[in-house]
Amino acid sequence: MSKTRLNGLIRCLERGEVATMSFCPPTVESAIGFSTTAYDGIMIECEHNPWDALALRDTFQYLLNRKQIANSGSIAPAVTPIVRIPANGAEMNQWMAKQALDLGAYGIVWPHVSTVEQAYAAISACRYPTLKSHPLHEPFGQRGDGGMAASRYWGLSRDEYYKKADVWPLNPDGEILAILMIEDVEGIGNLREMLREVQGIGAIMIGEGDLSQELGVPRQYNHPDLLDAMAQIRSIGNEFNVPVAHPHVGMDNVERAYEEGYRILVCGASKTYPTLDKARQLAGRGK
Repeated sequence: MSKTRLNGLIRCLERGEVATMSFCPPTVESAIGFSTTAYDGIMIECEHNPWDALALRDTFQYLLNRKQIANSGSIAPAVTPIVRIPANGAEMNQWMAKQALDLGAYGIVWPHVSTVEQAYAAISACRYPTLKSHPLHEPFGQRGDGGMAASRYWGLSRDEYYKKADVWPLNPDGEILAILMIEDVEGIGNLREMLREVQGIGAIMIGEGDLSQELGVPRQYNHPDLLDAMAQIRSIGNEFNVPVAHPHVGMDNVERAYEEGYRILVCGASKTYPTLDKARQLAGRGK
């Protein structure tokens, strides 16, 4: 078994580096395309796509690249897959996280988390239960025991998987990254209490689209009111040393997002066509 960190996103955050991700539809074609990219991880987008566990399973499998694994000596995919589930925090649909984790996800992104209760339920769903005497008992795990497909996908024995299938950084050996999305004013108001009361939150992601809707400036990403709300989230994350992710990073704002201190940059997927680019250059048409 490789002793290296399996979760590439956690690896970057542990090193103090800025991690990069992109949204990935739950399709075989997208997984193949992302498998050879330089992203640290991908967020398989199931919130706004139909929930299909079998399609998700195929996406995981086609993200594996045997040549990369052989060359790197690591049993983990070169690009770490995490899953954004459809259910909002208030719905407490832990079963979606259970299914994604059982298929091999290295993390869960929870949309619309607004309260301590919702944050606790999210982290609990990513953990197996323990006795009260366990030093890392809280938040009490509520994940059901059915991770054989996950251990196979991770390249571990069952017992090895159990030792690593916990949330980071609560468990320093954990390989599961639980990301809570703050997407409304209520969530901002409760964020300090969430981070104070609920251990195991690996990162916070700002849902700037939904937040902008509530603020009355839908998708006006440079509006002062939205930027101020995002700054509040970032400040609270820094206060508790919890990484904050920016969900929409492009060429127009990547420098600002980096300078503002976001620890995870979710970049728009890019495709390059070198032959086409070269042909256009030769034809005097540029790129």
